[in-house]
Amino acid sequence: MQTNPDVHLTHVQSVYAGPEGRLWELLMGEQIHLGGLGSSLDLAERASVPAHSHGVDLCCASGAGMRFLLRFRGVAQMTGVDATPAMLALARQRAAAEGLADRLRFVQADVCATGLPAAGFDFVWGEDAWCYVEDKARLIAEAARLLKPGGIVAFTDWMEGPTSMTPADVRRYLTFMKFPSLLSLADYRALLEQNHCEVRLALDTGRFAKHVPLYVDMIEKQLTYDALKIIGFDQALATALLGEMRFLGELAQAGQTIQGLIVAHRKS
Repeated sequence: MQTNPDVHLTHVQSVYAGPEGRLWELLMGEQIHLGGLGSSLDLAERASVPAHSHGVDLCCASGAGMRFLLRFRGVAQMTGVDATPAMLALARQRAAAEGLADRLRFVQADVCATGLPAAGFDFVWGEDAWCYVEDKARLIAEAARLLKPGGIVAFTDWMEGPTSMTPADVRRYLTFMKFPSLLSLADYRALLEQNHCEVRLALDTGRFAKHVPLYVDMIEKQLTYDALKIIGFDQALATALLGEMRFLGELAQAGQTIQGLIVAHRKS
């Protein structure tokens, strides 16, 4: 596990309530994770998310993952938990616009202590968001607590790859992305097993190295004006952001960071 003690929840909230969050959505769409719809479909299929089930999305952001599950998997009801008020306001607005508000519930809370009832959900969901959580041990404990016996935890996340990073690269990566820590597949497996979950699948999706160059191309070749507008036409900042995104691509190409996918079940 890699850590950056200088990054906290307030930094993450600032990102997703401000221009940086809008920039990520410009590049990645409402599903702000590597691979978009294809990644969501893959995760849901590998986890065998059942129709008519009730799930909870920890770090739900604008609720795109929840709306996906209702539309594409026939899930009956979703509860989304997030700590950023601006994201939840947007989530409620989009749920209403898509006619799904009656099947979606949103809770502003720390995902490590949601206040939701124990054993209340058929599955726990997350997509490329748990990297922002400071106390991942408490996060996994809370995910396990929320699951019914036999329930599913299914998530993707930005993780450490099999090749080590230098301390300088770790600090640069975590500072740019506002990640307080970065776990590996093995780290997450250990936490899940400590919380009475059996890991069925833990793998590198292979998407990271393919998608970051796409985002750089979109800024440089198609969405230049749009991106500049979001950041106040600050050319120096745009150059710096592109440099950091290319750095992410280099880490991915070297196997130093991955999009990991994990599916586990709560033991009965």
